[in-house]
Amino acid sequence: MAFITVEKLTKDFGKKTVVSELSFSIKKGSCTALLGPNGAGKTTTLKMLAGLLKPSKGQISLNEQTSGDLREDVGFLPQFPVFYSWMTAEEFLIYVGRLSHLSKKEAKERAKELIELVGLTDASDQRIGGFSGGMKQRLGIAQAMVHQPKLLILDEPVSALDPVGRRDVIDMLSELKKQTTILFSTHVLSDAEEVCDEIIIIRKGELALDSSIKDMRTKYQQDILKIRLKETSPEWMAELRAYDFIEEVKDEKGSITLYVSDVERAKVQVLRDFVEKNLPVTSFSVGQSSLEDVFIEVVKE
Repeated sequence: MAFITVEKLTKDFGKKTVVSELSFSIKKGSCTALLGPNGAGKTTTLKMLAGLLKPSKGQISLNEQTSGDLREDVGFLPQFPVFYSWMTAEEFLIYVGRLSHLSKKEAKERAKELIELVGLTDASDQRIGGFSGGMKQRLGIAQAMVHQPKLLILDEPVSALDPVGRRDVIDMLSELKKQTTILFSTHVLSDAEEVCDEIIIIRKGELALDSSIKDMRTKYQQDILKIRLKETSPEWMAELRAYDFIEEVKDEKGSITLYVSDVERAKVQVLRDFVEKNLPVTSFSVGQSSLEDVFIEVVKE
């Protein structure tokens, strides 16, 4: 049964429609990625779900509740969270807990619990102004979890982080999905593929794809061969395109990707070509197309 149901959600800003009749559902306990190119309407959609923007039309249902204030069941981390730099992490979380109507005792206990959960125990008494970007994202996730929300919404939680910080946040999301339902937007598609159960892709404010990772892989992923050459061979590229078991050839400065319908035939032919044509191969691998390939295919004009 759906935990969140969005029906014909629309948001107009003046004469401009940013989100148009968007409908989808999210299962309880799932981790869902909201994907789309810049300007697709991701942030606007998340803000409507978080109760920060009022839809122009449409309906949002959370756990079958459609009326009243849904915000008490939602935790939200904006793309660019702002903190009081003079506070410590513990002071900030106690402050947020009090704003969420926790007693002083409850707020203090919850702050300590969350600091440990997000891995900030060693920095709990440090001023937030000295935190790294990754530490601030951890603290931001903690503040969104203070009131134990049924739905955690994160807007681009890893986009501004270095690889180490991004890895930390993705690992944290893998743990948090055991406790609550998560919806987050991202441009880092490999992260979505790693941690999510469901994928929603929007384009120009409209739904382009709503699928589980498993179903998406079954329907969209394709066998590929990846080849890297010291020097490209236009003649060989032309020959590859002529084979009926090779559906597409992409050549990006010597990094070649072959999308194939019969991986065994393609592999045998390519390996034979390496030897017979004495091609300057530096690497060769067999795999499947990525979520990024699916994303590009779905959102392209």
